[in-house]
Formats: sequence, C-alpha cells, structure tokens
Amino acid sequence: MIDAVAGPGLAITLALMGAVCFAGAAVLQHRAVAAGSDPTADDRPGKAISLRGLVEIARRPGWLAGLALAACGSGLHAAALVLAPLSVVQPLGVLAVPIAVLLTALRRSQRPAPGVIVGVLLSIAGVGVFVATAAGTAVSSPPPGMATLFASLVVAVIVLLLAGLGLARSGWVRCVACAMAGAAAFGLVSALVRAVSQSVASGDVGPLQPPVLAAVAGVGASVLVGGWLVQQAFGSGPPEVVIACLTVVDPIVAVLLGAVLLGEGAATPLETWFLLVGAAITATAGVISLARHHPDAVAARASRVGPGAASHPVPEALPETPPPTLWRRAQSLHRR
Repeated sequence: MIDAVAGPGLAITLALMGAVCFAGAAVLQHRAVAAGSDPTADDRPGKAISLRGLVEIARRPGWLAGLALAACGSGLHAAALVLAPLSVVQPLGVLAVPIAVLLTALRRSQRPAPGVIVGVLLSIAGVGVFVATAAGTAVSSPPPGMATLFASLVVAVIVLLLAGLGLARSGWVRCVACAMAGAAAFGLVSALVRAVSQSVASGDVGPLQPPVLAAVAGVGASVLVGGWLVQQAFGSGPPEVVIACLTVVDPIVAVLLGAVLLGEGAATPLETWFLLVGAAITATAGVISLARHHPDAVAARASRVGPGAASHPVPEALPETPPPTLWRRAQSLHRR
C-alpha cells in the first residue's frame, strides 16, 4: 500500500498538479501578452512581437507569475517522471487543455462551445493513445553517431517552416503555427536530453566532451526559440489553443525523434506505426477544432465578415432609356 502511494499514486498526483500549473501559466501569460498589444496592429501578416516588446512583457507581474507557475509545473512533472514510467505520467500532461478551457470559461462566465469540447476530447484521446502505444514498444539504447545532429537539423527545418507560415498569416492560423513550432523546439529538448543521458550512462562520451556540450547548446537555443514562438502564439490566440499545441506536439515530436532518429523504434511493428500515425492525426484534428471553434476565433471571423459586407458600395442605378415609341416621335419632330 505504501509503495503504491509513494510510486504511481504520488506520481499521478504530482502530474495532475503540474497540469494545473501549466494551465494557469498559459492563462496568465496570455493575458499579460494581450494586455499591451493592439490586435488590429500586432496580428497582421509579417508582424511579430519584437524583442523590445518581449522585454516589456517580461516585466509585467502577470507574466512573471505565469513563468513561476510554469517552472513549478515543470518541477512537478519531472518529479512524477522519477516515480512512475513515461506511459503513466506523460498522458496526464494533456489534462492542462481542459483545465485551461475551464479556467477561461469561469473567467468569462461562458459555457464552452461544442466544437471546443470536441477538440479537447480529440486531443486528449490522440495524445493518450500515442504516448501509451509508443511507450509500450520503445527500446532504450545509446543513439547512433551523428543522430542528434541530424535530429536537430530536421527539427530546425520544421520550426522554420511553421514559424514562417505563422508570421505570414494572422488569427488562429498564426496562433497554431507558432505554438506548434515552439512545441517542436521543446520536443527537440526532450530528445536531446534523452540522447545525452543515454550516451553518458553507457560510457560512450564524457560529460564535458564536445558532443555533450553541443547538445547542451542545442537545448539552450531550442528553449529560447521555443519560448519566443510561444509568446507570439499568445499574442494571436487564446491560451487553450496554445497549451493544446504544446501538450500535443511536444510529446509527439519527442517520441518520433526517439523512435526514428535515435533508434528507439527499432522493435516497433508496422501495424503499431499505423496506430501512432492515426493517434497523431486525431490529436492534431482536435487542436484545429479547438482553434477554429474557440469564441475568440469565431468573434474575429465575424468582425472581418461584418464590416466587409457592409463596406461594399451599392451600384448606382443606370439612367432609364426612353421607350422606343417616344424616341421615334422625338426624332420625327426634330426633322420637322
């Protein structure tokens, strides 16, 4: 009984507390970013929050409180991973999505739309099936040579493409693209930490050798780039959508990197790969549904359609042409 409470039971409790912290951090940081921004100016294609703007945002008490909550959530999640397997702890992180939806609904005194609820359920189901399936077939082994460098380059290309798409668009598309790009960068952090720990534990490299130092530099760069992209997402969309992208894309990217590039999926059968792909598609569909049906996105679309429809000029009436009989009579009088 004591072992059950000190092991999985305590780990589940810590993971749930971490999910609450992540949801609260997303809501607080989103409010801090949106407080000093003009949606009509800051959410235009090609417009991004500048470094100076980020420094100003980082001084706001709400943003700092959100950062403290995020750090607390990370510590709780790490402690849960020490006490229980990945397949038990990781799916619980996606519970931050419904918690963020609930917090926003309570703040606005507004019931979530059906499309939002469907998106939350799809995200939870997709991530849960994906992580549980991957954890059941993954094998632990030191990464092959140059695998971490290749993984970093692949993720860098993905991040650049998603960030370019996000900055070229506006509204919920920018929010989802930037949040997914940030989540991909954070997924690379998990993969690099896992790869370095395996290499050091197996004795292949020392803690201060160049491959380890390069991986540490990659972790630092990924955290900075991911954090910047997440703040861009907060400036363009609601916190529930951002936290959904993070909790969906981060574990999927980390598991795929470990399975495909780091050799952890060598024993995964073909039918399991189909299940993984289906779960990833389901989770992504949930994020898109949540983003499209969120009240903020619906209100933004209505504001764009309404004035546009009213701004179309009404065509002027053409001058009436006199009937043919009157025209012929006028011509005959003219000849006389």
